Amino acid sequence: MSKPLADLHFELLESEHSEVASALSQQLVAFNRAHWDVKTREPLGATYKNAQGQLIAGVSGYTFGNWLHIERLWVADSLRGQGLGAKLLASIEAAALQRGCQYALLDTLEFQAKDFYLRAGYEVQWVQQHYPKTGSKYFMSKTL
Repeated sequence: MSKPLADLHFELLESEHSEVASALSQQLVAFNRAHWDVKTREPLGATYKNAQGQLIAGVSGYTFGNWLHIERLWVADSLRGQGLGAKLLASIEAAALQRGCQYALLDTLEFQAKDFYLRAGYEVQWVQQHYPKTGSKYFMSKTL
């Protein structure tokens, strides 16, 4: 039996609300699992570290069914343009292929790495204009 709407309390959250975000995530994951044929996301990443063990470049994401989702790729400013990003991207794509992925997905901002990803064979699928205010966010994919 459902609860009458008159008994519910509404609250607009305008400050930190990580507990609510976590609870919502748990509910959405449970709902999605009941409808998807893939139940888990498997993390995947690669790094370069210097002799002192400091991170100088890396890529992270996860595989999910047929898809590799690249969440982050970063190379230290002093090392950009030397091929580390391309090597990281190729390594995570190869690992995703071994996991059975057929496609890759990512997003990047206009001042980040759109041209880098275009050179790597990614195509722009959609552009979110005016993000966050005057810029653009590019959603890109590639067949592996």
